[in-house]
Amino acid sequence: MSVDLLTFGCRLNSYESEVMRGLAAAETGTVIVNTCAVTAEAERQARQAIRRLARERPEARIVVTGCAAQIDPGSWAALPGVHRVLGNEDKLKPESWRPGAGSAVSDIMAARETAAHLVTDFAGRARAFVQVQQGCDHRCTFCIIPFGRGPNRSVPIGAIVAQIRTLLEAGYREVVLTGVDIASYGSDLPGAPRLGQMVRRVLAQVPDLPRLRLSSLDPAAIDDDLWRLIAEEPRLMPHLHLSLQAASDLILKRMRRRHLRGDALAVIERARARRPGIAIGADLIAGFPTETETLFQETLDFVTATEIPFLHVFPYSERPGTPAARMPGVPKPDRKARAAALREAGERNAARFLAAQIGTTVRVLTEAEQTGHTEHFAPVRLAQATASGRLLVARVTGAANGALLAEAA
Repeated sequence: MSVDLLTFGCRLNSYESEVMRGLAAAETGTVIVNTCAVTAEAERQARQAIRRLARERPEARIVVTGCAAQIDPGSWAALPGVHRVLGNEDKLKPESWRPGAGSAVSDIMAARETAAHLVTDFAGRARAFVQVQQGCDHRCTFCIIPFGRGPNRSVPIGAIVAQIRTLLEAGYREVVLTGVDIASYGSDLPGAPRLGQMVRRVLAQVPDLPRLRLSSLDPAAIDDDLWRLIAEEPRLMPHLHLSLQAASDLILKRMRRRHLRGDALAVIERARARRPGIAIGADLIAGFPTETETLFQETLDFVTATEIPFLHVFPYSERPGTPAARMPGVPKPDRKARAAALREAGERNAARFLAAQIGTTVRVLTEAEQTGHTEHFAPVRLAQATASGRLLVARVTGAANGALLAEAA
């Protein structure tokens, strides 16, 4: 029996799961559950999966790790079938996976470095994720992740280049730079290089990399180098995903975000001016504590006015230990209704964005079952079957059900 992995949450977790797959190769009969703490639903799904594993595979050695396990290790260790609980730092150490290694939960709050691990494969994925930083120095009132990930620690540029070269040799044509707060990249490194400088050096040192994409960005921290790359570098994909969370100034202040509504609007307008046709995505929280219908409407109006096509919407989820959990809450049915309204607005925006692509020629990174994504990260259904992981030119013939329809050119 080989090592199995169940991964919940972000792209950073996906990257770290592949690191663990290599480190734990000798742990036959083991199931690693890499948890997420962003929402109560993510934790519920992980606990449900562990209980199901304990019933269906009683012989398996279940190892639980990730942010939720780091924050509250005791509750995860008490679940049926759990053999070990590992902290976020320990899960990436080779010694944690040696025969006879005991249980541990590391003190990541004292950790100041992020080790680089070369990953060569992302099972079942057409694109590869590369960790460029870890942790966060900010304290948004709704967020528990700094307690699970610790402070900002950046991966040196040389290590990032080495990882991307390894993935390129393994056949990957697109790489996504990921972390907890990638816009804060470099502040802890000698010379304090910014994210834009790192991206520029990566593209210069890996000239054969066809496509580079960025994960979620804080709109308050996009540096000048990165703006130049957005405007001028064709290998940096025309897709900007912003960690907005809301578009009401009062709610943004109560979230302790570093931007206001006007700042977010300026970023979107600047991106569209510098890279015409760029796709904009955004993370949004619906029903944050103290959010009235009027304040929610400010966010909904912003989404409609800016026509953001790609939304990730979450109903607010209380995280014990955070300031927002002590604020007057919005009833859960209202949170769900507001999330649904935001998603509906996003779907309308996406439909317009996709319709505008009809008749154009796009480059598609192919995935399983005749699907793929364009440079703008628009989903595509191809008329012809093709191998996963290829870059091909296709002509867009239509749009339906949230995806483009296309034929290989």
